[in-house]
Amino acid sequence: MTHFLDIHTTSPEDLRGIIDQAGAMKQARKDRPKGAPDDDQPLKGRMVALIFEKPSTRTRVSFDVGVRQMGGETMVLSGADMQLGHGETIADTARVMSRYVDLIMIRTFEEQTLLEMAEHATVPVINGLTNRTHPCQIMADVMTFEEHRGPIAGKKVVWSGDGNNVFASFAHAAGQFGFDLTFTGPETLDPEKTWLDWAAAKGRPVTIDRNPERAVAGADLVVTDTWVSMHDPQSARERRHNQLRPYQVNEALMAHAKPDALFMHCLPAHRDDEATSAVMDGPHSVIFDEAENRLHAQKAVMRYCLGV
Repeated sequence: MTHFLDIHTTSPEDLRGIIDQAGAMKQARKDRPKGAPDDDQPLKGRMVALIFEKPSTRTRVSFDVGVRQMGGETMVLSGADMQLGHGETIADTARVMSRYVDLIMIRTFEEQTLLEMAEHATVPVINGLTNRTHPCQIMADVMTFEEHRGPIAGKKVVWSGDGNNVFASFAHAAGQFGFDLTFTGPETLDPEKTWLDWAAAKGRPVTIDRNPERAVAGADLVVTDTWVSMHDPQSARERRHNQLRPYQVNEALMAHAKPDALFMHCLPAHRDDEATSAVMDGPHSVIFDEAENRLHAQKAVMRYCLGV
């Protein structure tokens, strides 16, 4: 059984293979004559369940389109459609779903839900996001960087803001792909120590620097994410804004990075909060390439899981 649960639980060789296949599939679609049928249909006759306990735009659309492009069919289920962990145990849901579908992608809150699903499913399970990690996003980010700047190994990546689940997967990627990672943000929003320890054990300790200008100096890539979650109460939103305002990615901050540095944001963005529109729409930004590459990276992840 080949699951894709996290970057740190997938071998560097397999991760590299996924990135390479994603790039090859993207190029093949570009090279295909307009209107010509797509002969590459590795998911033909396959059914993929897309489970969303959390709302989604990019994850839902990119997985749905990706399955269809590869000849498969999708069944999209929300938390309201299921009794996941409430009326029925997650283990029983996993066993039942495995009798109906060939692959399960789940976007959920608790990591334990993902892990329990994978433990009891008899088909591959893909992590579409949990509160702790977001591996599919970072696969797209690595792919995007390498499209524009070549191998990411040895490069300096700086994360500015909240040490959240997306950052956690960047820490995993630093260890697996061999790049240097710096975190700049308030101490109250530091990354989970577990992930910092993991990266350090892989020989890629994360640098923490509270001074954003100093942290960004010489960066090849600057990354940020939204400051607030859709589930945060108003009081928490205001508190987070006050803590994170010094870490906004603006033109002045980007001026400290390398002249050809890239800027990424996984979207959705609150423009002129975590990053200014001038940066998001400016010459450093590759945010829409990054969003597109969710499609290609996830297609390669699905092929990896199904061995097709």
